[in-house]
Amino acid sequence: MNRIGMIVLGALVALMVASSTLFVVDQRQFAVLYALGEIKEVIAQPGLKFKLPPPFQNVVFLDRRIQSLDSPETRPIFTAEKKSLVIDWLVKWRVTDPRQFIRNNGTDVRNAEARLSPIVQAALNEEVTKRDVRAMLSSERDKVMQGVIARLQDDAKAFGIEVVDVRIKRVDFASNITEAVYRRMESERKRVANELRSTGQAEGEKIRADADKQREVIVAEAYRDAQKLKGEGDAKASALYADAFGRDPSFAQFYRSLEAYRASFRNKSDVLVVEPNSEFFRAMQGAGSGTAGPRK
Repeated sequence: MNRIGMIVLGALVALMVASSTLFVVDQRQFAVLYALGEIKEVIAQPGLKFKLPPPFQNVVFLDRRIQSLDSPETRPIFTAEKKSLVIDWLVKWRVTDPRQFIRNNGTDVRNAEARLSPIVQAALNEEVTKRDVRAMLSSERDKVMQGVIARLQDDAKAFGIEVVDVRIKRVDFASNITEAVYRRMESERKRVANELRSTGQAEGEKIRADADKQREVIVAEAYRDAQKLKGEGDAKASALYADAFGRDPSFAQFYRSLEAYRASFRNKSDVLVVEPNSEFFRAMQGAGSGTAGPRK
């Protein structure tokens, strides 16, 4: 190998050694510097940093941003009134003590989440069992979340993390409880519907009875007025007849005979048998002779 080759090889080796001694710390990370397998330094300030080349020193990075941990599975929790609820939760956390975090969980975030999840679930169980369903569904959710955060503080310090927030995403009844609630709601709605239906029927009967009463009153009053008018008309007619008959009695007798004939022979098939010497027959004979005379 010639002199130029030796220089190039030396430059490459020097470059490799220099690159192994330099590293960049991002503002979103912690840099944990190891010296012979032990933590020597935790670097939080971003920028270009120096270290000894491996195997004397190496560096591991931890994410310092806020992490999210969802409830791994839906487990029923019993309230103070022994009602089973299914609660989905969300925990926000971040690394605050990299040394403590690595001692307890290593450098893998999933190890911390696997240990943190049952602790969160236990803290949530303790808070829920002190409250009833109404409180969990509406009024005391914030108190439950604050209580869980307070219960997690000591465990979080042991993990080298900080619990930033705990949120309850969903509160629901277990499947068997949900079905029972739906059945109870259905029966309640049916009861209300039956009450409204019976009330409507009672109101309908009342309205119909009042309408029938008013109809009877109106018909009775109309019949009364009709009878009154009829009586007045009959009285006026009787007065007119009396006045007319008083002026000419023979005409009155003749008119009454005609009315009697009209009443006797309403149909063509009617037959009347009378004695020849009866006044009715004589009147008919007189009427007949009176009408036959002019024809001759």
